[in-house]
Amino acid sequence: MKKILALLLALVMVFALCACGQQAAPAPADKPAEAAPAPADKPAEAAPAAAAGTLKIWVAEAIVDFTKDQVAKFVEAHPEYAGYEVTVEPVGEGDAASNMLTDVEAGADIFGFPQDQLARLVAADALIELSEENAALVAAENDAGSVAAATMAGTVYAFPLTSDNGYFMYYDKSVISDPSNLEAIIADCEKAGKSFYFDLRSGWYQPAFFFGAGCTLTYDTDDAGAFTKCNIDYASENGVGAMKALIALAKSPAFVNGSSVSNATNAAAIIDGTWDADAAKEMFGENYACAKLPTVKINGVDTQLGGFGGFKLLGVKPQTDEAKLAFCDDLAAYLASGEVQLARYNVVFWGPSNIAAKADPAVQADEALSALGQQLAFTVPQGQYPGEYWSLAEALGDDIIGGKYNDADDAALLAALQTFQDTCIGYAG
Repeated sequence: MKKILALLLALVMVFALCACGQQAAPAPADKPAEAAPAPADKPAEAAPAAAAGTLKIWVAEAIVDFTKDQVAKFVEAHPEYAGYEVTVEPVGEGDAASNMLTDVEAGADIFGFPQDQLARLVAADALIELSEENAALVAAENDAGSVAAATMAGTVYAFPLTSDNGYFMYYDKSVISDPSNLEAIIADCEKAGKSFYFDLRSGWYQPAFFFGAGCTLTYDTDDAGAFTKCNIDYASENGVGAMKALIALAKSPAFVNGSSVSNATNAAAIIDGTWDADAAKEMFGENYACAKLPTVKINGVDTQLGGFGGFKLLGVKPQTDEAKLAFCDDLAAYLASGEVQLARYNVVFWGPSNIAAKADPAVQADEALSALGQQLAFTVPQGQYPGEYWSLAEALGDDIIGGKYNDADDAALLAALQTFQDTCIGYAG
C-alpha cells in the first residue's frame, strides 16, 4: 500500500511540474511582444517635432549652390528640421517679386526681392511680418538704410541681405586731386582734357542733386499697389538750386552723359555702381580709386549729393502650418545673418548690410563697397515709381543737356519744375 501511495505521489508531482512548465513557457515570448512597440513608439512621438514637409526657396542664380550649402549646414545643426525636403531654385529678385504677386500660393516659402517691391508684396499678403525677436535682431545688427528698406509703417517685413545697390564715384587719382568736391573735380577734368561721366537723363541718378538739396519725390500706394499720392517739392528754392547745379554740370566741356564704365572713354571720373568695379579697375589701372559722391554748391552752400539706395531683402511667405513657419523664420534669419552675409561676400562679393560683416577686413578693403557704404548714408531707399516718371525724368535731362535752360532765370526754372511736379502728381490717383 505504501508503495502504491508513493507511486501516486510521484505521479502527482510530475504532473504538477509539467503544468508549471506549460504556464511558464509563454513568458519569454510575452516579453518581446510587450517590448516590441517601444522602439516603434519613439519615432512616432518624434515625427511631429520633425514636421516633415517641403520648403521652397528662390534666390538669384549666382547664389543657388551657395544657398544649398548653407541650408544643409543649418539643418545639420538643427536636426528638428531634418524631416523637410528643401529645394533652392534660381529666380532673380525682380522675377521673384513678380511671380509672388501673380500667385502667392504657388510661390516660394522664402524668397529674395529688391526693396522697391516691399509695399506691393505686403499688399498682396505675400510677406509675413517678422516676430518681435527677429525684428529687434534686424534693427540691432544691420545698417540703418537696410533696416528702413525692410520696414513699412513701422513694421519689419523682411530680413536685409545686402547693402550694395547704389552709386558712387570711380576716379583716376592721377587726375583728380580732390574727389570730395564736384567743382574741383570738373576743374581737374577740364585741365587734363578728361571726361566726367554722370547719367543726367536717368530718373535714378538725376535725383542725386535734388535729394542732396533737400527735395523729396516719393509715391504712396494702396493695398492693391496703385499709386495714391505723390510727395514732391521740386518746385521750391531747393529745387531751383539743384536745377542750376545740373545746368552748370551739363555746360562743362568735361561732362559726358553716361554711367557705364564699359562704355566710357577718356574718363577721369564716373558715377557708377559696384557691378562695374572690375571694369573700372581695368580702365584706371594703378590709378584706380573710389569715393562717395562729392559735394556741390547749391544756393551758395556746399551740399552733399544724395540719391537712391538699393537693398536686397529676404522674405517669408505666410504659412498655415506653425511648425513650417518656425522653420522658415529660423532658416531665413540664418541665411540673412552676419556669418552668412560675410560668407556670401567671399563667394559672390555681395555687399553686406550686417554691421559686423561690413567691418570685416576683407569687406573694408573693398574700395568700391567702402565708397558705396559711405554714400548710402546720404541716400533714401528707392520705393515704387510709375513707369511714366522715368520717361519724365529723361525728358527733363534731355532739356538740360540740350541747353534749354541755360539762360533761364529763377522764375523760369521754378515754372519748369512746377510743370514737372504737377505731372508727377498727376500719375497718382
